[in-house]
Amino acid sequence: MLYLLIIVQSFVISSNPITWQTSFEEAKQVAVEQDKKILMVFAGSDWCAPCIKLKKKILVTEEFQEFEKENVVVLYLDFPKRKKNRLSKEMTRQNESLAEQYNRSGVFPNVLLVDNAGKIIKNVKYQGQSPIDFIKEIETSL
Repeated sequence: MLYLLIIVQSFVISSNPITWQTSFEEAKQVAVEQDKKILMVFAGSDWCAPCIKLKKKILVTEEFQEFEKENVVVLYLDFPKRKKNRLSKEMTRQNESLAEQYNRSGVFPNVLLVDNAGKIIKNVKYQGQSPIDFIKEIETSL
């Protein structure tokens, strides 16, 4: 019986995929509809070690997922370098344009809390802290 319960729980967890936005326009629309702020994450998913760590240690954790569900819309802006991970031309153009506007220094990862119109509220620093501490930093500006 315990074995069956574990299998069912695993299925429920895996059937609840992470749903980050990749389109700024869609993220703004969802943020307006749900009265939330947008957490813009500039990342290099296949080359930036701190970005990979941010994703693994914060963004995909249960604590952050629960927080996100209730408080923010995550806009994940990826800048992969490997050919196999290449984005569409449209997505690449959008991400580069947003980087010109919001990440001119080219810092990765760069996490910004913005309102649903795209105005910067806070630069959220990721320095290896726990999910709870990362969430607390965001909460101070919600």
